[in-house]
Amino acid sequence: MTQHHTLGRRQFVGAAGLAGLGLGFTPAPAAPPVAPSAAPIRSCILVFYFGGPSHLDSLDPKPDAPAEVRGEYRSIATAVPGVRLCEHLPRTARLLDRVALVRSLHHPMRNHNSAAAEALTGRTPAGGDLELLADDPRGLPTLGSAVSYALGRRAHVLPYVALPYTLYNVVQLPGQTPGLLGGAYDRFQVDGDPSNPDFRVAALEGAGDLTGRADLLRRLDVAPLPGRATRAEVYRERALRLLASPEVRRLFDLSREPVPLRDRYGRHRLGQSLLLARRLAEGGVNFVAVFDGQTNGQDANWDSHEKLFARHRQLLPPSDQALTALIENLDARGLLDTTLVVALGEFGRTPRVNKSGGRDHWPDCYSVLLAGGGVTGGAVYGASDKIGAYPAADPVTPADLAATIYWRFGLDPAAEVYDQTGRPFRLAEGEPIHKLFK
Repeated sequence: MTQHHTLGRRQFVGAAGLAGLGLGFTPAPAAPPVAPSAAPIRSCILVFYFGGPSHLDSLDPKPDAPAEVRGEYRSIATAVPGVRLCEHLPRTARLLDRVALVRSLHHPMRNHNSAAAEALTGRTPAGGDLELLADDPRGLPTLGSAVSYALGRRAHVLPYVALPYTLYNVVQLPGQTPGLLGGAYDRFQVDGDPSNPDFRVAALEGAGDLTGRADLLRRLDVAPLPGRATRAEVYRERALRLLASPEVRRLFDLSREPVPLRDRYGRHRLGQSLLLARRLAEGGVNFVAVFDGQTNGQDANWDSHEKLFARHRQLLPPSDQALTALIENLDARGLLDTTLVVALGEFGRTPRVNKSGGRDHWPDCYSVLLAGGGVTGGAVYGASDKIGAYPAADPVTPADLAATIYWRFGLDPAAEVYDQTGRPFRLAEGEPIHKLFK
């Protein structure tokens, strides 16, 4: 059955705002940041493993710990002497000398939504550790929206794309929204399974039905605020031009990729989503967020309170396949230096296996993998203690990770940016991890 993956009203309005980026919105000038020897990146691909993979059973195994900590998996040697990974990440192990690990990421949020909000914004949610957080237009801007805003005229016409679904199938979950920056900096959301042979984004297809969509937009859109009608109309026109662009449509056409390469990524949702992310980055899209682990769909997420080892045994191999394919493919096409890949979840799992054969939520210490964008291959920054419970060296927060991403775009993380009312706030609350880069 043919699938039409359409944009909802908010996503369409977001596309209208996105189309305006670089054509009239410029944040306050920022002081030049301290830069690494590598040139600023053009793109960032964020791979987000929703549900919280176990760091102890993936990127930070503890082979010498007691069995209740060590778990069922063996650890294996890698391309970096002395650094070991889980046995179900053999491809990652072989190219570890081309990527970097942070093994000391931590934050205070213990529930999925609040933890995802912290990881995806680099800021601790004001509402605290709540399982469900309401949409708040004054809330925290997600990383992609902040990049879209801060790049100003440097931003691509389509600066921020998210796929292949929204967390919990909720469009407005905090951590996924532009928050206080406003709808002009919302993501271009693509829903659906790119591994489906009939996958297509209906809103980006031929211009024949654009007039109908424009009429629908005019009927559904709320009345603009006084004095803003002209800007709203400009957004609409720019959105229509964006959606009619054959260049943009081609970015989403996976049929242009060779069959062996599609097979290398894996003929599953994550694999084809990461291949699509590579196409988008190659086309100039500045920020691509790829979510893995759907709660209400066909894929199991990473939340493993019971039978963790059986579940991770299913989830780790396709992740290993797809992520390494992305890194190798970016490198082969000369895109790795200009593209930063960041792969993480909202938290890790408890050091000890529970009575149900699982591990519970654990934000006190977990791991993140980075590749490209000037990272030092084989670097391991920070360390967890003997049982993977707490940072033992060089603790890192999501705020530091956010600052690192902004810094690699050539942005000053300490720069003042402004919300829709003109109130200033700092672009990032953390500090870049300079030692991870060349």
